[in-house]
Amino acid sequence: MIKSMTGYGKTVLQLSTKKITIELKSLNSKTLDINVRVPSYYRERELDIRKKLATALERGKIDFSIYIEDNGGEVLSKINESVVKAYMNQLKTVVDADETELLKMAIRMPESLKTEREELNEDEWALIEEGIEESIVKINEYRADEGLVLLTEFELRIVNINLLLDKIIELDPERMLLVKEKLVKAVQDLEAKIDENRFEQELIYYIEKLDITEEKVRLKNHLDYFSKELKDNVSNGKKLGFITQEIGREINTIGSKANFATMQKLVVQMKDELEKIKEQSLNVL
Repeated sequence: MIKSMTGYGKTVLQLSTKKITIELKSLNSKTLDINVRVPSYYRERELDIRKKLATALERGKIDFSIYIEDNGGEVLSKINESVVKAYMNQLKTVVDADETELLKMAIRMPESLKTEREELNEDEWALIEEGIEESIVKINEYRADEGLVLLTEFELRIVNINLLLDKIIELDPERMLLVKEKLVKAVQDLEAKIDENRFEQELIYYIEKLDITEEKVRLKNHLDYFSKELKDNVSNGKKLGFITQEIGREINTIGSKANFATMQKLVVQMKDELEKIKEQSLNVL
């Protein structure tokens, strides 16, 4: 069944010292476009994340983010005791102040605080990987649900085009009769002497030019093919796009050959239905 490229998946991990939120968003795109935002100490796993997303999500504009909320369990900035004491000893020689005041001044000096870079914890990363997998499952479920909405829309539009095609097929004999009558009347109005055999040949040639039998058959086949692809196990938006182009080509040809106002109105309605299919097909995976 078809899937939408639009989706959302979110997983929250509550650890002892931090809260980790994994978020996945996707929108329609002609190609796979992945944007990854993670804390610096997870950067070494960015390539693994991209491979995992590319395999699971196939196509679309993908935004992946990991957000960290510290619960206060870990302090990465620590006092550099030796540097602070050295500053205090130097300050004693130039400032008449007690220990507390000296400490306040020393702590503001360069390198009095040192920041320890957090290293990647493998146990923590294993939990994050599970969270990523869970987010991927959620976004694919979202995409599948959106795909069902698209499926309903496509089926409705295809049915409408088929109904309009049936009306065109019903009108076609009347159209051809009127075309023939107009040509005969036009020649009669000229009141000129003509070769009946030559006129009959020219009439057949002209009518053949306006014949839409092949277009009707091809259009019906394309509509059936589109409906069949909607129910395929693999979602293929590109293939649906190609079939849509073929449907449009046949509708346009019928319109250009119609030469009959009633039929041309039906063609306009078919084009309107097809445009709605085109708009939505851009979002199919």
